[in-house]
Amino acid sequence: MFSIPEHSVPPVGVAVRAARVQAGLSLRALAGQIGVSAATLSAIENGRTGLSVQRLQRVAAVLEVAPARLLSMTGADTAATSHREESAQWRSFPPLTIDPVLRGAIDAFVETGYHGTSMRMLAARIGVSVPGIYHHYADKQQLLVRILDVTMSELSWRIESARREADDGRSEVALIVEALALFHTHHRKLAFIGASEMRSLEGPNRRRITGLRDRVQYMLDEAVDRGIADGTLQTSEPRAAARAIATMCTSLPQWFRDDGPRRAEDIARAYVGFAVAMLTAPATDKEHKKL
Repeated sequence: MFSIPEHSVPPVGVAVRAARVQAGLSLRALAGQIGVSAATLSAIENGRTGLSVQRLQRVAAVLEVAPARLLSMTGADTAATSHREESAQWRSFPPLTIDPVLRGAIDAFVETGYHGTSMRMLAARIGVSVPGIYHHYADKQQLLVRILDVTMSELSWRIESARREADDGRSEVALIVEALALFHTHHRKLAFIGASEMRSLEGPNRRRITGLRDRVQYMLDEAVDRGIADGTLQTSEPRAAARAIATMCTSLPQWFRDDGPRRAEDIARAYVGFAVAMLTAPATDKEHKKL
């Protein structure tokens, strides 16, 4: 299969993202219409995966843009629309388009755990036969892999979009933490499974999805390093602080509730304050050394 040459992928990816945003389509919606996963489309938009000629034509048809236009668009053509409009979208959480089997599996894994859920229990829960589930998913492991792929795709594009708004290391940390906190409150079922069922993954998928999770931590680490380098943050324990901040956010699904006293946005703002305080309090470091 012929592909767009590697050196030209990033501009094409930027053009695809800009055209998608202008068309008012979410990452997942476009991915579904061209027959790929949201993770694959995210990789295309970020220049990590090549774009075949056939796939380019499908994208262009859905977005009603000439393929030649996508190939000729540059970063200068697309930055004003894609960065500004997608930046607003990462704070928006419309309902995810998920098939009934997968949605039922998400609910079941949250309530009874991966190992506590049988395919027969899941079938009864969603009102289909066990063979009906196997028609769509080969086994329970495939359901878990799909859930975690959805989780990491949704989380990754939001963090990547958020951090593009940053002017310095401090603002990058703040934006990443806001994105993390919003995701872990608005999509807390996905986030809960992501935190509790990684151990249930098998073989190559476990290594692959672990790599995606590690990348999220690395983005936060990089932002902290940037802040220390540009003088907007100050801590003698950058790695420990970054991990404490990440853990603070990933614990949100354990206690946050929609009917609680504070909105997800309120919690996100508070968590940004906690994170920045943790990274701008040198006196705390001195006290720590005395212990």
